[in-house]
Amino acid sequence: MSVRRLIPLVVTMTLLAAGVPAARADCGGVKTARPAKRLGPFAAPLVVGDSVVLGAIPEIAGQGFEINTRGCRQWPEGEAVVRAHERAGTLPHEVVMFLGADWTVSRKQVRDVLSLIGPNRVLVLVTPRELGGGGSADAEHERQEGRRHPTRILVLDWVRYTAGRSGWFAPDGIHLGPGGARGLARFLRRALPYAAPGAFPGPRPKLGWAPDPPPAP
Repeated sequence: MSVRRLIPLVVTMTLLAAGVPAARADCGGVKTARPAKRLGPFAAPLVVGDSVVLGAIPEIAGQGFEINTRGCRQWPEGEAVVRAHERAGTLPHEVVMFLGADWTVSRKQVRDVLSLIGPNRVLVLVTPRELGGGGSADAEHERQEGRRHPTRILVLDWVRYTAGRSGWFAPDGIHLGPGGARGLARFLRRALPYAAPGAFPGPRPKLGWAPDPPPAP
């Protein structure tokens, strides 16, 4: 059995050992939250997350984010959430993807969501920690796509930001304790300058929109 397939079992055991409520230890259903405050006359930025975000719903919503999260969520399910919003006409200017604790994140998957939201929105990628608290190819794939699309993707490097902050996490190094929940909410504030339509993390061409460069080999 691969390490990735062991994650749900290990997460359950470590969370229970840490005294985290059982509702956080199993996958459960989708949890949503409306923003606790308005950022302006526009749709709140959307956070699409997994069990990590489950541990910080009130804190993140308190910053002005809308939340859609579920334990054990993998990237394809997160993409389906974004697609549902796009089809319903409710997709905001800024979409935050915090996934990767369960299974993998590829560069193609990132590009698929970037294509889905279109050139006039901002995609925020929060790099996922792995068992033990380090990073992996998932985080590096997100960094690579951020470098490739600097005007359309904002990378919030949770892996690097939390290095040395083991006290924020459960024993698995992934899921949040109280300090980690508050820290994540503060960290996500870095995305708020790009929540309003027309705001981007880098300068955009004055005339039209240049096509994306070809994918890296």
